[in-house]
Amino acid sequence: MGSINFFQEDCEYAPASPEALIQWLHQIAADHQYLIEDLNYIFCSDEYLLGVNRQFLDHDYYTDIITFDNSLEAGQIISDIFISIDRVKDNAQDLGISEQSELHRVMAHGLLHLLGYQDKTDDQKIIMRQKEDTCLSLLKI
Repeated sequence: MGSINFFQEDCEYAPASPEALIQWLHQIAADHQYLIEDLNYIFCSDEYLLGVNRQFLDHDYYTDIITFDNSLEAGQIISDIFISIDRVKDNAQDLGISEQSELHRVMAHGLLHLLGYQDKTDDQKIIMRQKEDTCLSLLKI
């Protein structure tokens, strides 16, 4: 098994139960016949992620997640996933759920993109949400 790491940029945040999260993420990948070689989750502020969005994607808006696929071959995951903790907190409040639940959904969302799922169309969004729910059902925390 490859490595899954958690970092923070421009915020103080560390996920609860990192060992359980690592096991969960490896399970999601394995269930899709993928192997995680190197997966980095970078937790950051809205402003930091806005800067990433502007610099690398030429987008000038806030978002909760940006996933960079650096994989070199099929079935392999090498990636940096940036998550705005500010957006996660605001979205959780808007949805009436815990910040931890929303964070886990966003973490799964980023990994699902690496596994080939998209969310551009309404049909893709429905499938993505179903896959997120399936992933969340696997998490044992």
